[in-house]
Amino acid sequence: MKSILIIAFSNLNHDARVSRHINFLKDTYDVTIASFGDTPQSDVRTIALKRIKPTVLEKILGGFALLFRFHSLAYRIIYNQKVFSKLLANKQYDIILANDIETLPLAFELSKGSKVLFDAHEYAPRHFEDKLVWRIFFSRFNQFLCKKYLPLVDAMLTVGHGLANEYSKYFPVHPIILTNANYYTDLTPTSTDPKKIKLVHHGAANPSRQLELMIEAMQYLDDRFTLDMILLTPSIANKKTKAYLNILKDKIAGNPKVKILPPVESSEVINLIHKYDVGIFLLPPINFNYKNTLPNKLFDFVQARLAIAVGPTPEMADLVIKNDLGVVSTEFTAKSFAKALAPLTHEKIDYFKNKSNMVAKKLSAESNKVILNSIVSELLAN
Repeated sequence: MKSILIIAFSNLNHDARVSRHINFLKDTYDVTIASFGDTPQSDVRTIALKRIKPTVLEKILGGFALLFRFHSLAYRIIYNQKVFSKLLANKQYDIILANDIETLPLAFELSKGSKVLFDAHEYAPRHFEDKLVWRIFFSRFNQFLCKKYLPLVDAMLTVGHGLANEYSKYFPVHPIILTNANYYTDLTPTSTDPKKIKLVHHGAANPSRQLELMIEAMQYLDDRFTLDMILLTPSIANKKTKAYLNILKDKIAGNPKVKILPPVESSEVINLIHKYDVGIFLLPPINFNYKNTLPNKLFDFVQARLAIAVGPTPEMADLVIKNDLGVVSTEFTAKSFAKALAPLTHEKIDYFKNKSNMVAKKLSAESNKVILNSIVSELLAN
């Protein structure tokens, strides 16, 4: 049986995309996963990568290396290359599937003739371009990694057309689209209560996402509307991000229309949000990746058979409009978002729920399983 190593610098309990990679491939190939934390799939070989907190000296050296463009040195310091490569070097794999740009140098060090398949979850050179510190230290670093390693990959995936086009524009690659679609779930749309329209949003509590705009929109909606936000704070978050959830909780204090609920594992999301009526996501395009996002949650809304409300993010809006799944605001403001939601009746919401039901199979992960297995099969054949 051919072997595949999947590398992801993430916790797979909250990384639905990489978890799907594993499920897509494990029945056909001998899959090993190297990631932070435990792997949800007990039947897959797991190599735990431990986050090693840098010393003060390492932080100084890493910052110096980034600032003065000693990028290879910076990578070795920041991403524990020596430790991780030693941990993973005891086996040869036929294919290494590297998730996000920071895993590519490690993947090529380990490859020794293996095919390298790269999955870009974001557009790396402009990942956090809205943050000054990131632009100073990491923008050129990520550009360096892309210029050095992207020409070497045997095949490349990404999540949407905006990202794929940008990569092709600046690097000699032609990424294949593998969306963030969730698995098909056999559910029936619920009926909407005319007197209580239940909105839901789930995802990371990151201040750059400006989640307070969705909360603010509630003040412009009548008392039929309520909003539950199921929010996760990443374990590696900085102090500002960790404090953001408390800021949001303070903002909704005394507001009976909005609740913040604890996170659940990605495998539990669909059944949890199925009881709601409208899945919502308003994401101001403060950076390139936000402008071109096509996230997991949009496909989760479809599988949960919800109506959908989004801002005018191009690929999200396109999916909603083409499939007649809900409403799109004209601007990235609370008032504009509320204006799009306000006219919704229970009959219209039920109409959109049924539309979600009609496209749930088409917009499911099952088609992506075929795509990924086809790519892997072709790489092995060549």
